[in-house]
Amino acid sequence: MKMHRVPSSRLMGGFFLRPSVGIMLLIVTCSLFCSPVERAYAEQDPLQELGRTAVLDTMLQNAVRRGLISGAVVLVGNRNGTLYTHAAGRAGFEPASRPLTVGTVFDVASLTKVFATTPAVIRLMDQGALSLLDPLSRWFPEFRGKEITVLHLLTHTSGLHDGMLDPSAPLESAISRAASQSSDKPGTRFLYADINFILLGNLVRRISAFGLDGYCQEAFYQPLGMRSTSFNPVANNNTAATLGGRNGVLNGVVQDDNARLLGGVAGHAGLFSTAEDLGRFSRMLLSGGTLDGQRVLSSRAVAQMTAPYFFRNGKIVRGLGWDRESPFSAPKGALFSEVSYGHTGYSGSSVWIDPEANLYVVLLTTRLDYRNRRGFNRLRSDISTLAAALFAGHEKMADAQMPQNTVP
Repeated sequence: MKMHRVPSSRLMGGFFLRPSVGIMLLIVTCSLFCSPVERAYAEQDPLQELGRTAVLDTMLQNAVRRGLISGAVVLVGNRNGTLYTHAAGRAGFEPASRPLTVGTVFDVASLTKVFATTPAVIRLMDQGALSLLDPLSRWFPEFRGKEITVLHLLTHTSGLHDGMLDPSAPLESAISRAASQSSDKPGTRFLYADINFILLGNLVRRISAFGLDGYCQEAFYQPLGMRSTSFNPVANNNTAATLGGRNGVLNGVVQDDNARLLGGVAGHAGLFSTAEDLGRFSRMLLSGGTLDGQRVLSSRAVAQMTAPYFFRNGKIVRGLGWDRESPFSAPKGALFSEVSYGHTGYSGSSVWIDPEANLYVVLLTTRLDYRNRRGFNRLRSDISTLAAALFAGHEKMADAQMPQNTVP
């Protein structure tokens, strides 16, 4: 595996590892990269005897024990398939809640932006229906006189900021309030805001005459065999809960307030999916837009979607929709390459994909502690770093040493 030098401030996504996690990483790294003599010393540690992937299992169980999450599903794979899966903990917040499985459906929150809205916009662009430099006013006359483009929305550089919507007219209020904002000149600074993708989600409808949900089902989820991915899922007994709403717990209903006002289908949130389905979409991206003989995006579109855009003198790097290096990129960890990309979701979800290492990591959780953001980002970073140490460039070794909870 090609190793990348990272500044100390980027170590583990900007967070220092707890000593126990540092020891785990040392053991894993030594088992992969050390000489036979050095490896023999590492193998004397009891953790090594538990198997190389036991460190990931243990990390999830520790997060449950600390009350950071109620449960989690992790899936690691490459363009050829799944290398590792593990489910730990519960799908709800009560002791009697059912256990999570790798097929549990989660509210993936802002992963909607990159597993629905962004690819829909990029596909329409690839078909010639729009361009990145098109002014937003081409479809939204309310923005006439403003210089906001499709590119500004996709990179969160429009200058627009978020606010609650009017329950009596949610979409209309989202558009009118955004159009009336006095903001910085578009393109001058990065400001992450859901309103950018609320507008993009509606743009898909205005161009294609399909709602975002219908468009994505036909263009992506059905061809890719993502059978458990949808907006407003049908209630079932294998859906993970989220905290929120009047009753305190939501199940099968989107957690984000504005997405609920928009009927559960919005460009910024509302998608429900499984680790397995998100893995299939990630494999498609690693394979340049195709999976199992089904092409859903051109290789050019995938390359353009994930190419870097630099802001704040290079301190922030974004793709189109996707994150590459920013305050939100904890799931990048310490070992993923500079060409890797991904995204996070408030509900406790994240995906990070590395074309250079041929690897992706999906993390879905029933998040409990929303105040401990530092601890949660550390978990995201630690999971990705250990996954990269275990599996990046070592598919044959991983296949030879798969534990029982690993899917070939």
